Amino acid sequence: MNAEVEAAFRDEWGQVVATLIGLTGDWDLAEECAAEAFAVAVERWARDGVPRRPGAWLTTTARNRAIDRLRRDAVGATKLRDAAALVPPGDVPGSADVPEIADDRLRLIFTCCHPLLPFEARVALTLRTLAGLTTAEIARAFLVPEATMAQRLVRAKRRIREAGIPYEVPAGHLLPERTSAVLGVLYLLFNEGYAASAGKDLVRTALCEEALRLARTVVALLPSSAEARGLLALLLLHDARRASRVSAAGELVPLAEQDRSLWSTPLVAEGVAVLETALRMGTPGPYQVQAAIAACHATAPTAGETDWRQIAALYGELARYVPSPVVELNRAVAVAMSSGPAAGLELVDRLTSTGELAGYHLLPATRADLLRRLARYPEAADAYRAAIGLAATDSERRYLAGRLAEVCA
Repeated sequence: MNAEVEAAFRDEWGQVVATLIGLTGDWDLAEECAAEAFAVAVERWARDGVPRRPGAWLTTTARNRAIDRLRRDAVGATKLRDAAALVPPGDVPGSADVPEIADDRLRLIFTCCHPLLPFEARVALTLRTLAGLTTAEIARAFLVPEATMAQRLVRAKRRIREAGIPYEVPAGHLLPERTSAVLGVLYLLFNEGYAASAGKDLVRTALCEEALRLARTVVALLPSSAEARGLLALLLLHDARRASRVSAAGELVPLAEQDRSLWSTPLVAEGVAVLETALRMGTPGPYQVQAAIAACHATAPTAGETDWRQIAALYGELARYVPSPVVELNRAVAVAMSSGPAAGLELVDRLTSTGELAGYHLLPATRADLLRRLARYPEAADAYRAAIGLAATDSERRYLAGRLAEVCA
């Protein structure tokens, strides 16, 4: 039964929390009551079975918990009256139809992405409340200590409360000032679904689908934003390959070894079309560059026909927009594929010496792969061991362990 609750958590957490924040205006209360509802589900569902609409059941349970808490708190009397006025008896917010759920979550994103909040806090708070990521998972995504991320989240919630930031999608003329943060949130939300930062599952399908749905909504809200279209194209092209990333046994399948017949042809075609529309708008940006990289992969008939030279050039262009060590690591991989592993290893070793990616498992994993291709097996084995020690998901650890066994043999 815990498996059903875990599945409901992945699918419904954001809806439940977004609804409760809209009702109470209290972020901490919303998260606490949502967590209590899932805890109750562990016991009740084992006894009574899984309800027909798990999301509605969880929302009702969490809302009742919130009302009980507010009743016990004299300070919450006004909030209780507001909640009662907003929700007619027997109605469950967000359970009637999908558009309302999407709107609740979109309000949550735009609230989190208010310009009064620092950019990192906007993204982190949305990942915490919408995706249900733990503080540790978000810290790994930002490559910062968990304690640092915890402080950012506390400060962000306090700022929303003290500044009276409204829980709403802003008026049209205010949308552009929040676009960058909103796109950043959707990008990281999709990434967490596409390559989970922790846990036994590499892919969290519900998060991928939610990020895609919200990206389409943002494009509809901001039709003149080329970068919104660029992000949508990027997500579509990545999502087209989702079915091939994990084997039937739950093992990670590298891009070069994926069964391309499993790739979604309609999603690839849609992603390329959306990207072409964005590029014709004449305002290039980092999401469009990343989408172009993804298109190089998605449209190559075979792994051997991938235009790695073009991909390396695009990563160089991306570094102009986003001067990040992760971008440089990806460029090193592309250089290794286009100019040989020795050229890529030189760039990776340069990155290693800076210490900027300390604790990021893909750095030693990439270095290990390049050393393996150069037949420097003892060094490769050491790098694989370092990567295994840093990897956060079971599937990644198993994949790296398999590579380690190969070089040791």
